[in-house]
Amino acid sequence: MLIGICGGICAGKSSIADYLVSEHGFKRIRLDRNSPTPPVEKSATNEHVPESAPPRDGAAAVNEDGDANETSFPNVNGLLEFVTKRWRERWVTTDIWDEAIVDALLRRPFFLLVSVDAPVSVRWERFKARCIAASLPPPTLTDFVVRNDAHLFAAPTHLSSLLHRAQLRLLNATPSLSTLHEALRSLDLANPSRLRPSWDAYFMTLASLAAQRSNCMKRRVGCVLVSNNRVLSTGYNGTPRGMRNCNEGGCARCNAAAAGGSSLATCLCLHAEENALLEAGRERIKDGSILYCDTCPCLTCSIKITQVGITEVVYSLAYSMDTEAARIFDEGGVKLRQFVPPRDGLVDLAALAGTEVDLASLEIKS
Repeated sequence: MLIGICGGICAGKSSIADYLVSEHGFKRIRLDRNSPTPPVEKSATNEHVPESAPPRDGAAAVNEDGDANETSFPNVNGLLEFVTKRWRERWVTTDIWDEAIVDALLRRPFFLLVSVDAPVSVRWERFKARCIAASLPPPTLTDFVVRNDAHLFAAPTHLSSLLHRAQLRLLNATPSLSTLHEALRSLDLANPSRLRPSWDAYFMTLASLAAQRSNCMKRRVGCVLVSNNRVLSTGYNGTPRGMRNCNEGGCARCNAAAAGGSSLATCLCLHAEENALLEAGRERIKDGSILYCDTCPCLTCSIKITQVGITEVVYSLAYSMDTEAARIFDEGGVKLRQFVPPRDGLVDLAALAGTEVDLASLEIKS
């Protein structure tokens, strides 16, 4: 596994990498910078500001046990060749310099791109502290913002595009390392399913994709029916074949914004589960078949699912009839469980750790 962490100056890249090294046995791997040091990483006198920890010299650093725990490469091809032969080990790098490097790394199935960012005022305060620790004059807030914008949007880095390509995007306004570590523990960064989705994650993603085809005005729901890890059928909710789509006025009940659970007898929309069951047909549904649905089935669908002999129902989101559906499944011998995938997308680490950050309370002094 190779985790690449990209982000602006003082966003927390090295802190996250250090956490992975200390808590999960990752090894740091370095990639030489292929462009000049950007101004955003320099002091008011245009001197490079080192990280808090003293840099290590040489191609490899050796820990107290005598093992090399940090390796450096002049280009991404050399790094990839090295890690490809050792992909079962855990590696982390913060040297994600540009899109060409990202393009090369993302071709490998063992690579996870993580971005980390923080409010510019927070990063400036952190950078000021780093400058002072190095006995260098910090830039003014105005200079830091201008330099930061150039780093984000100008060639050759175009850092903003790298941040958006990350599979996991972290917002790091945490006030301390202990808070950061607490949030990272609950995030489970090293989960292997982030690289290759489990069967549950795979089929639930297909169910969510099917939901995008829904034409129901009330909610989007998708469903996948599976046997022996093979898709039997998919379904999404909407009006029957040949009828006007719900989102074109085909179902008066949905288009009238009826309250949940009311006027159900007048609804013309088939549920995603019903469509999947109809598409599969009773003869194709065998013992051991599993139904994946991004919303817990309603009472009516639960009855039909039980009747056709589904063995297990896996859902993501709760629904208003979960208790009644669970009772039906329990009595009918159908296993019901909720799937909770690893967090992805944009994650606020401070909120994850239960910490509120008041940006207005920061003392901003030039």
